[in-house]
Amino acid sequence: MLESIPQLPLAHWIDGFVDWLVQFTGFFNAITNFIGSINNAFQWVFDLIPIWLFIILVLALTYYVNRDKQNWGLLIFEFLGLLMIWNLDFWRDMTQTLTLVLTASLIALVIGIPLGILMAKSHTAEVILKPILDFMQTMPAFVYLIPAVALFGIGMVPGIVASVIFAMPPTVRMTNMGIREVPDELIEAADSFGSTEWQKLFKVELPIAKTSLMAGVNQSMMLSLSMVVIASMIGAMGLGTKVYFAVGRNDAGNGFAAGLAIVILAIILDRLTQSLTRSHRK
Repeated sequence: MLESIPQLPLAHWIDGFVDWLVQFTGFFNAITNFIGSINNAFQWVFDLIPIWLFIILVLALTYYVNRDKQNWGLLIFEFLGLLMIWNLDFWRDMTQTLTLVLTASLIALVIGIPLGILMAKSHTAEVILKPILDFMQTMPAFVYLIPAVALFGIGMVPGIVASVIFAMPPTVRMTNMGIREVPDELIEAADSFGSTEWQKLFKVELPIAKTSLMAGVNQSMMLSLSMVVIASMIGAMGLGTKVYFAVGRNDAGNGFAAGLAIVILAIILDRLTQSLTRSHRK
């Protein structure tokens, strides 16, 4: 019986939609240039800072955000880990990976936080956005590479776009959850003093939701970092490229070394964002 039912031309519809989008080359070129300029600005800063100074700045930032409860083990780990990355000649690749993660995380925050606020304020928006976020999180990351290449070409930008799509949902969800968990008593107190919606948002709701918001930032950064190897398949440079090439050459040693550098970077970013979350909680 099922054989008599014509096959749904889903692939043809999607191909037609992508072909239609490709017509707007000027729009996507503008986005490519904009994202590329942010990426290049981060990379310019990292290239400008001497390696020894970069390590000192990371250690100083870690010390500052953990000033109330120092974690000397983390400081030692960061120092030795960054020295190892430098010694293995992965420093430039590490900064390229860090640039991709920071650019993708920044864009995810700029888009995700307003969407989270909209979901918290509007039930209709929440009903519409929830299945879209589910789709973005559950779709295999490799699938995002196909339209990204068609619309943005090869290089860092399509890798960043794919990372943003994959990493943005936690920021949206955690912002929505944080604002919805603001106690009703505080909202009523703000209303009794004649606060406008904008005043309630920026002076009551967002400050209280900072902990949830920072948790979303942490998750988005980790998801962006998990995309570096996949993004290397479409020309995104960094440690992911080292791993990808090592897989192609069956080079276990170099692949493991580059993977270890990714792990070190991931732990540093994770601990820093968690420390910032704890400081906001206080």
